[in-house]
Amino acid sequence: MPFIHPHLPRPRGVLAAAAGATLVAGLLVTTPALADGGPEPLGSASDLGVDTPTPDEVLDAAPEAIPGRWLVEVSGDPVLRGGSRSANVSAQDTVSARAADASIPLTVDTTYVQGWNGMAVQMDDADVTKLRAVDGVEAVYPVLEVAQPEPAEPADAGPEDVFGNAMTGVDQVQEVDGLTGEGVTVAVIDSGIDYNNPDLGGSGVNDEKADFPGDRVVGGYDYVGDDYDSTTGIPAAPDAYPDDCGGHGTHVAGIIGADGEVIGAAPDVDLLSYRIFGCDGTSSTDVILEAMEQSLTDGADVVNMSLGASFMTWQDYPTAQLADSLTANGVTVVISAGNEGAAGTFSSGAPGVASDAITVASVDNTHMRTPFGIAADGERAYAAATGGPAAPTEGELALIPAGEPGTEAAQGCTADAVPPAASSGQALLVERGVCSFYEKALAGQEAGYDAVILYNNSPGAVNPTVEGDPAITIPVVMIGQADGAALQEAAAAGDVTWAWQEGTTVVENATGGLVSDFSSYGLTAELELKPDIAAPGGSIWSTVPLEQGGHGAKSGTSMAAPHVAGAAALLLQAHPALAPKDVKTAMMNTADPLTWSLSPDQGYLEPVHRQGAGLLDLVEAVHTTTSIGAPSISLGEGEQGLQTVTLGVTNDSDQEKTYDIGVQHGVATGAPTENPQFYTAEGTADPSASSVTVPAGATSEVEVTLGEDFGEDGLIYGGWVTFTSADDDLVVPFAGLSGDYQALPVLSDQGMGLPSLGVSDGAGGVLLDPEGGSTYTMQDGDIPYLAYAFSYPVERLEMKAYSVSKTGKLRLVNPGVGLIDSTDHLGRSPEPEVYGWDGTYALKNERVRTVKDGDYVLQMRVLKPLGDPENPDHWETYTSPQFTIDNPARGKDDAR
Repeated sequence: MPFIHPHLPRPRGVLAAAAGATLVAGLLVTTPALADGGPEPLGSASDLGVDTPTPDEVLDAAPEAIPGRWLVEVSGDPVLRGGSRSANVSAQDTVSARAADASIPLTVDTTYVQGWNGMAVQMDDADVTKLRAVDGVEAVYPVLEVAQPEPAEPADAGPEDVFGNAMTGVDQVQEVDGLTGEGVTVAVIDSGIDYNNPDLGGSGVNDEKADFPGDRVVGGYDYVGDDYDSTTGIPAAPDAYPDDCGGHGTHVAGIIGADGEVIGAAPDVDLLSYRIFGCDGTSSTDVILEAMEQSLTDGADVVNMSLGASFMTWQDYPTAQLADSLTANGVTVVISAGNEGAAGTFSSGAPGVASDAITVASVDNTHMRTPFGIAADGERAYAAATGGPAAPTEGELALIPAGEPGTEAAQGCTADAVPPAASSGQALLVERGVCSFYEKALAGQEAGYDAVILYNNSPGAVNPTVEGDPAITIPVVMIGQADGAALQEAAAAGDVTWAWQEGTTVVENATGGLVSDFSSYGLTAELELKPDIAAPGGSIWSTVPLEQGGHGAKSGTSMAAPHVAGAAALLLQAHPALAPKDVKTAMMNTADPLTWSLSPDQGYLEPVHRQGAGLLDLVEAVHTTTSIGAPSISLGEGEQGLQTVTLGVTNDSDQEKTYDIGVQHGVATGAPTENPQFYTAEGTADPSASSVTVPAGATSEVEVTLGEDFGEDGLIYGGWVTFTSADDDLVVPFAGLSGDYQALPVLSDQGMGLPSLGVSDGAGGVLLDPEGGSTYTMQDGDIPYLAYAFSYPVERLEMKAYSVSKTGKLRLVNPGVGLIDSTDHLGRSPEPEVYGWDGTYALKNERVRTVKDGDYVLQMRVLKPLGDPENPDHWETYTSPQFTIDNPARGKDDAR
């Protein structure tokens, strides 16, 4: 019986009503069959060097549903969509009264009427199914935990932001056009802003009560206080000062608008600080909704949201709905795409899946600022290993190679494989490969060395970890492949000394200009193309709170979004009449498609559903006088056949323009979603003409026929329709999913026989019980579980229970309703999940009953994404083996 060890409860909406535990398992990797002459495989993510995470490694990125907290959408349009405030308040009051009449106790925490019509409530999770049936309730969504994004690398390994600004042309429009963002207000919904930092207009004195509001951070709100953490139940305790003790929001704000040691994209913007994170821990989507609504009230022109609930890819989640309401009312909303790229496709999340928002992927910066040592007459940049002591900033060590490059000795996996240290004051030079960084560090430590200098065996930067038992007590750092080769060569010719240095140095980044390995993939659950555009987010130097040193480096799509938010401010300064759609269109039309990051030398382009239109090119965005009406094209599923799309090309200049029309294709991805296969798969992309001439001040139309005939279901393909002239290089990205979306299997085996019945191990874990036959006492977590995983987003999940007679006949529990539970619009599973049934069910009259002791089976039904509930082929069903309920706490014939 496989053991399933939980890390944290992973409730998914109402499925948390009884109990749950996280499953940890290996990933099932399969290669889909290819039709003859079809797409050509290029390898899987893991084949191409992606460290695809095990399910528990994705856990922290996945959205947690917070028990007992729900978002209730009420009938009626929000104010920003033409509705009435008073009508919405009345509708919400009516729903609350009807819930009380139906014996559904709930407490309303927050009401929303502006951009989304609904309430944040506290209630028993078991009552959610009943609440969905209350007249006037449109939908009920779980309040999701949103993690404060962690930097993707140590804070001592980052670049100057000047390189990021140069990558996007921000530096040129600052210097040549004089654009600074003056007169534009940007709201930062994050962990707050340290307005004491002089780069952000502060006095340099660490005092949250000083400098707010100021000339740069002109306003804002604290919604949570220092100690808030949505996962621990610590309540919000806001004060009057939206300062930042976590560091994330200050870093984001500096990228947008710092003016000092760091120069942000728009150094004269006015900043609003909306603090929705405490010093540590998580926030929640109900709090984020409050801040989003406030940003419009306070007159924000641009909102930056470097956050999200990953894997929640349905566009009707409330934060995504509200993002679109803001853009419809003149606010340009910029959101990070997410940092779950290693977890595969459909890994982005809300609110970034919002249709009208600008969702931003991350590109690695061209240069990095790193600590360094001097050896063999050269500066040797390094990344310090986590899990070991800090590297010194002074002192010298004799450098001793573990062995010749490529040999077993050079890889230094055990103490007896390396030369023992002859004396103190020596460092061991070790090649990457074969064994873990911890094993190499431990070998050097046990062999008597005072430090271990690792070097890479391939191009690129690596941030090693040496955590383990026994602990590593000597400094361990990692240098690049070229530096390692140079030191090996120098050591072969004579003695080499390694000298630790204070401060940092700037070096070229081997992965500069490529999509960052952490950047998430689309599509949305509705098959809309996301992300929209890419910007520098890997290794960004910016502001941090004064108590953290004032400046530092972080990586993430969190850092890419503020580059675009700052650029949007510059674009709005240059063209104040632009609507949010116009800002998005200008940026996407003029972006530059990027080389495939997993194999940059082969000439392929990164999947369009990972980079969108490409890298931001602000010089072109500011100066182009041509626009193409559709910023992107989402083709949906291929069974619809070829589609002809009309693109309007508008020329706002005073001269006629002619564009050559072409097509570029990106790499396609296929199943499995958690370890995608990559393909060359060029679908049909036929423009109606090879060129188009657009008169001055006029619009000309071009038709493009798009689609595919791969003979396969589930390949995500796409590319860019290109328009090229002597002055402009414009693009319109397109994407689609081949074949039939509903033909794809949703219930995933995950290499462990899921779905499966499960039993408690008595210590908070779950054992898989695929054969059934277990007896459950229904006490202290000893209840029946179903373990499952979704490979794709799910339209609807239904749970039924059947009693089993002595003759084997099945009888539906709760026949008046048919279900014991249901929920809609679930994201792809980042890791296996469980549903626990406590034996209760709600009758049609909403009274709750508990089943008698006896024999039962559970049945899970899943409606595939965008499926037709009336089409049986669009459902997948799993029925558990038989099990027994025998509750010693009640009489055998009792039922409540």
